[in-house]
Amino acid sequence: MNQKASVIVNESWCKGCEICVDICPRQVLVMENFVAKVDNIDQCTGCMMCELLCPDFAIEVHPPERKNRN
Repeated sequence: MNQKASVIVNESWCKGCEICVDICPRQVLVMENFVAKVDNIDQCTGCMMCELLCPDFAIEVHPPERKNRN
């Protein structure tokens, strides 16, 4: 069973700059009422680009857990 990434947007910290929306390679985030929203979580790879580039630290990404190959 594949684990999925989770993305949390702190709406009170988001200033609506759209950097996360523009940088996401899988179009997981969209703007809604000037705030970033998670729209397509099934497409998220957990690359963390949105979290790393958010100037307001409003995004938290939890990548999917990797299985050990032992």
